[in-house]
Amino acid sequence: MNNAEKRMSRPGVVFGCAMICCFLWGSAAPSIKTGYRLFSIEAADSMAQIVFAGMRFMLAGVMVILAGSLLNRKENGGKLLRPKKASLPMILKLAMVQTVAQYVFYYIGLAHTTGVKAAIIGGSNVFFSIFIAVAAFHMEKLTVRKLLGCAVGFAGVVIINVAGNGIDMKVSLLGEGFILFSSLSYALSSGLIKRYSEKEDPVVLSGYQFLCGGIILTAAGLICGGRVNLTGVSLGGWVLLLYMGFISAAAYTLWGILLKYNPVGRVAVYGFMNPMFSFLLSALLLGEGSQAFGWPGLSALALVCAGILIVNLAEEKGEKERKAGIRPAGGS
Repeated sequence: MNNAEKRMSRPGVVFGCAMICCFLWGSAAPSIKTGYRLFSIEAADSMAQIVFAGMRFMLAGVMVILAGSLLNRKENGGKLLRPKKASLPMILKLAMVQTVAQYVFYYIGLAHTTGVKAAIIGGSNVFFSIFIAVAAFHMEKLTVRKLLGCAVGFAGVVIINVAGNGIDMKVSLLGEGFILFSSLSYALSSGLIKRYSEKEDPVVLSGYQFLCGGIILTAAGLICGGRVNLTGVSLGGWVLLLYMGFISAAAYTLWGILLKYNPVGRVAVYGFMNPMFSFLLSALLLGEGSQAFGWPGLSALALVCAGILIVNLAEEKGEKERKAGIRPAGGS
């Protein structure tokens, strides 16, 4: 075990780095909604929102590629990370599913709902990932524990959309519906990444699919008439855009390092903090506290986080059983 592996496998380091990743991912929703205001993008201007998303992911792609090249400079001889020719179709497919489809739905959906509701509904991507991994990719078994976690988590998604007393009772296709479609796209991309990572470096896949997806989003938005007025934008707006690119680049790179030196279950168990941070930061930074801190919002958050935790603990248990040669109980 080398020094890097010893350092990155310490429980305190794993916890701290995982919290940084979850905080960064959780800050995305309030950052996007704040970006709409700073760049004067109206809720009804979907094409401008798509251009704005493209700008972010082109930046993220460049950042991931540069960070990955720096971290792997010894193996690459100081050269820029480049995908293998055979990996180009995989990168394009990932770009269309993970960046284009997911974030077209997410950016438009976020313009038509609150950050608090998006945080709860977005947490459903973990549960969709389970079902897609079982039904579409045949990568794992659907155990009783995973099914329980999914049921608990989806109960939270239902509560956030139907309960009163602090939740606005508004459910729309362009808002909550698109956030749900975004979660489905994320779940499908997770299966693709797991399969494609067997053939290509996941950092290379991520960096180039971000860049490719960002270019496609920007071009499509511009062709369809979307415009983002870049003149008169404050310094704070440009700093925020750079930060939004940094969110994806830094969180993905750091999470990838954790997975490199630790069992998947030990890292993934902290995934329940993603909706937690998104929920809290949206409440605090977007002034959505009245929605967040009533019983519907808090109970929905608790159920989604509990569901994610149950699923991840089941994954960790299943991983240990597979290594020990034990067939998991409750599979179907």
